[in-house]
Amino acid sequence: MQEYERKQLLERVEREGATVGADIPETITVQGEEIDLRTFVFEIKRRETVPPGERERVEQAKKNLRRERLERLEQIEEGDITREKGEELAKSIIGIDRALNALESLGPTDLEREQKLQHAQDRKRWMSFLKKALGQDDDASARRGR
Repeated sequence: MQEYERKQLLERVEREGATVGADIPETITVQGEEIDLRTFVFEIKRRETVPPGERERVEQAKKNLRRERLERLEQIEEGDITREKGEELAKSIIGIDRALNALESLGPTDLEREQKLQHAQDRKRWMSFLKKALGQDDDASARRGR
C-alpha cells in the first residue's frame, strides 16, 4: 500500500460522520472469538435501559470493541498490508464505531436512575437543613437585638 493510500484510509475512519449510513457488521472476530455483533447490539438497543444483569456484559463488549478498533487502526497505520486489506479494515473500523455509538447512546440503567434520584433527595434534605440552621441563626440574632 502506498503512503498516500494509507493516509486516505486513516482520514476516512477518523472523519466525523464516518458512521452515517454505515452498517453494523453482522459478525466480527474480536480477539479470536467470532461475535454476532449486529444481533447483540439490536438485542441490547431494543430495550430502553440496560438491565442490571446485562450492564457488565455491555461494558465488557464496549471495552473489547474499542480494543479491537485500536488494533485494526494500528494495522492500517503501521502494517504491511495491501490496499484491499486496508479497505476491509477501514470498513470494519467504521462498523465497530457504529456499534459503539449505538451502545454508548443507551439510556441509564435502573440503578443509575435510582442513584440520581437518591442524590437529588439527599441534596434537598441538606438544603432544607441548611435553611433551618441559617434561619435559626437569624432568629437568634433578631432576638438579641442585632
